Amino acid sequence: MKSIYNTFLSITLLITASVADAQNLSSAPDILQTDQGQLTIQPIFHGTIVFTWNNKTIYIDPYGGAKAFEGMAPADMVIITDIHGDHLNLETLASLQTSSAVYIVPPAVAEKLPEQYKKNLVVLKNGETTTQLGITIVAIPMYNLPETDDSRHPKGRGNGYVLTMGEKRIYISGDTEDISEMRALQAIDVAFVCMNGPTMDIQQAASAVLEFKPTIVYPFHHRGSDIEAFKKLVEDGKLGIDVRLRNWYPQ
Repeated sequence: MKSIYNTFLSITLLITASVADAQNLSSAPDILQTDQGQLTIQPIFHGTIVFTWNNKTIYIDPYGGAKAFEGMAPADMVIITDIHGDHLNLETLASLQTSSAVYIVPPAVAEKLPEQYKKNLVVLKNGETTTQLGITIVAIPMYNLPETDDSRHPKGRGNGYVLTMGEKRIYISGDTEDISEMRALQAIDVAFVCMNGPTMDIQQAASAVLEFKPTIVYPFHHRGSDIEAFKKLVEDGKLGIDVRLRNWYPQ
């Protein structure tokens, strides 16, 4: 019995260590080299990312409360995709140091932002472009299919974005399905692609990724989705796309 117990204990410890190691690895930042220095990519939570590049810190859809941002530098730029609470989260914004940040938002988000966030506000509609802090930002449509009057994500309300940092082009999907505007993207180095109930399923997401062919893709905003199956679908396409699975839902 003691031998069985010791074997069980060893297996339990091994599994616990493996899970801990995986969580530590998946929550660590990734580093991408650009022609203007390192781009640090830090997954935070759900659809929230922190980029650090050229001595600037960029928060994407800050969500998850102050604790999720422990150790992060104050934001020089905040980019928000849509009005829903997992993208425009006023409680999280109030807990963070963003008083000097440039805010990049669609018009629907600008209407909902309290006055204190509007002094450095840049409002972009789908298709519009701005350059801020050395980063070129293009607003890309994001919406549900089919287009209906009661759509959770109607066309024109929210923005996906393409950010150019140095020579690298970074796509952030926002809440979207596999729309033609995403499928038509070109020369994307890194893509963050959503997949869950209100957006696309993993088959739609993989099909779109295989069409626009980013060098690296991160599935994010994927609560409840089988991202291992998404990874396999993309890898089965044999295009050499690097699918990076990270821990977007830390305990």
